[in-house]
Amino acid sequence: MMTFSRFGKLSLFALAVGLVAGCKVGPNYARPNVTAPPTYRGADNTAVASAAKDSFGDEQWAAVYREPELQDLIRKALANNYDVRIAAKRILEQQAQVKITRSQEFPTITVGGTGIGATLPSSVGTQIPSPLVEGAFDLSAAWTPDFWGLYRRQTEAARAQLLAQVWAQRAVQMTLVQQVVTAYLQIRALDAQLEITRATLKARQDSVDLTRTLESGGSVPLSDVRQAEQLLYTATSEIPQLEQQIQQQENAIAFLLGENPGPIAHADPNALAPPPQDLPTGLPSRLLERRPDIQQAEATLIAANAQIGVARAQFFPNLSISASGGVGGDSLSSIFDPAGKTIYGLGTLTQPLFEGGKLRGQLQLSQQTKDEMVLNYQKTISGAFRDVSNALIALNKQRAYREQQEKLVEAAKDATRLARIRYQGGSTAYLEVLTTDTNLFAAQLNLVSAQQGEALALVQLYSALGGGWQS
Repeated sequence: MMTFSRFGKLSLFALAVGLVAGCKVGPNYARPNVTAPPTYRGADNTAVASAAKDSFGDEQWAAVYREPELQDLIRKALANNYDVRIAAKRILEQQAQVKITRSQEFPTITVGGTGIGATLPSSVGTQIPSPLVEGAFDLSAAWTPDFWGLYRRQTEAARAQLLAQVWAQRAVQMTLVQQVVTAYLQIRALDAQLEITRATLKARQDSVDLTRTLESGGSVPLSDVRQAEQLLYTATSEIPQLEQQIQQQENAIAFLLGENPGPIAHADPNALAPPPQDLPTGLPSRLLERRPDIQQAEATLIAANAQIGVARAQFFPNLSISASGGVGGDSLSSIFDPAGKTIYGLGTLTQPLFEGGKLRGQLQLSQQTKDEMVLNYQKTISGAFRDVSNALIALNKQRAYREQQEKLVEAAKDATRLARIRYQGGSTAYLEVLTTDTNLFAAQLNLVSAQQGEALALVQLYSALGGGWQS
């Protein structure tokens, strides 16, 4: 009867310890309320009607950027870019940190032994046995039960930081894809401007040859020749500038690829083609689950929330338990003799009474840090909605700008053609040719810039919707 009573008391005690060890002080995480707009500002009627469909941002980058040259560049960048590789190492570092933090929840067990063996001189052998043999073997364990969830909250924070690093890596990948595509479009625009400049140079060289012929025959003054040469040298001076920018842009792309400076393939003729229209944007509320920067901000918030529990647990008692057992003897044969065993245990209970406001300061710090992370989370979401809206507005307005610029180029071409005909017929001065030719050249370069701007608006929209990290 006495044995059962002792067993019952031990069972109740173990159950009580288990229940206490299962609690965690501090608030459990709850996502802050965020009011998402029903649709994005800047979306046209078609985009609004398709808001419930899958978002354009859900597409993998290979389905958005179909140019083989560009896809090859993106793959190389994702494999070799230094920022992506650094982000991957940070994930591995945080994984190791999670293991270190979580290890505090478990007991520690150590094993050890000592041994002494010596052959003594005969002069002392009469007093001390020779050879001298001493040995011991011991096993010890220590454990601090996590009654208040201190270590579990620390592990929760470490895991949240790991998740933040995962989303940080995805953000780096998304940004890298955007950078590679942007640089590629910029270099293709420079290629187009260089091609226009060389074609203009040929036309202006023909004009110089014509005016020199007319001037030598006395049909036009020398000033016409000089004006024609002015147009020619304006075009020739543009070529080195464009070639410089192209080569520097190639170096920029090579850096993104993790390579040394060198030439980059950029000959795809469809890079600056108008992007598709009526792209679905999806529901704004889904952006919270797709954008890596939003997910990273929330993971950081989760970690800050867990730190409140860590700070609260410091106010409560802390129990440490240690035990050790071993055997020993004065000869090899007696080391493991049960008669030489030693066993002891020790329990230590500590309760903070006064630390000069340190614990309360730590709690206040953790609470204020969480409040800051809430604001940062809400700010990140607000910025994401702004990014999508700006990209939609840019896509619509850049399309309209490009269409008007195409009309301007056609009008400038015809005006230049008519001016040359009038000049050759002697109906106008060369100043009209100079003016119309200058306007055409500027309009053609501006059209390329408009095409580039429209293509970049698509890139910005895709990234703003959280696309680019999916593989």
